[in-house]
Amino acid sequence: MTERRLLEGKVAIVTGASRSIGAASARAFADAGAAVVLAARTAPAIAEIAEEINRSGGRTLAVPTDMTDPRSVQRLVEENVTTFGRLDVAFNNAGSGHMPRPLAEISFEDFESSFKANIYGVFLGMKYEIPAMLATGGGAIVNMSSTAGLQGAPGMGPYAAAKHGVVALTKTAAIDYGKRNIRVNALAPGPIVNEQMSNLPDETLQGIARFVPLGRLGRTDEVARAALWLCSDESSFITGAVLSIDGGRLAGAPGG
Repeated sequence: MTERRLLEGKVAIVTGASRSIGAASARAFADAGAAVVLAARTAPAIAEIAEEINRSGGRTLAVPTDMTDPRSVQRLVEENVTTFGRLDVAFNNAGSGHMPRPLAEISFEDFESSFKANIYGVFLGMKYEIPAMLATGGGAIVNMSSTAGLQGAPGMGPYAAAKHGVVALTKTAAIDYGKRNIRVNALAPGPIVNEQMSNLPDETLQGIARFVPLGRLGRTDEVARAALWLCSDESSFITGAVLSIDGGRLAGAPGG
């Protein structure tokens, strides 16, 4: 099956679609034949990406959305259904990190904001996406976790806790809705070169890559293709799973 056919005729939501993995995923889903609804707080950014996809023959809708606000997320799904008539696929990708520091030195504000950014949006996304999918017979959801959601992460306590929570929500939703034809899985990326990481000195990036068995850092398009596969019928008997995209980092890094 070609990539273009993987989501042919389907309607997808991608959150955090203004940059990095989210933007790469919106493009990949559109290339695979889906009508794509782009969601992020930054309206100009998602509008630009939507225009780019439309120029290439895709179908998109850009909906500025605060994934920590229930009313905003509800409006996102409602606009999706109003425009395209259904919802088949969702990639709940929105999230962010905090500056690393030992646990007792992290402010409550940083703890709270990390949970809002990384787990509120996953919960709220599924809360409103699932009823829309049930209305037309089912669908597939992918949630963004991290390798920090599968192990401890020095200096990143709140972020790691939130990403562990994403895994728990994913597995629970998979159990709750499996018999109603909704599959729910999660991605756990390791070191991926995004806009923020690309600004780091080369020696820093090379130092990170030394702990990856494949010997390099990942790319956003590699994560996007994994999300696409989990959202497609090619993974039709997979639910409640967490797919690590880390170049083998969790398997045991060289020198680690």
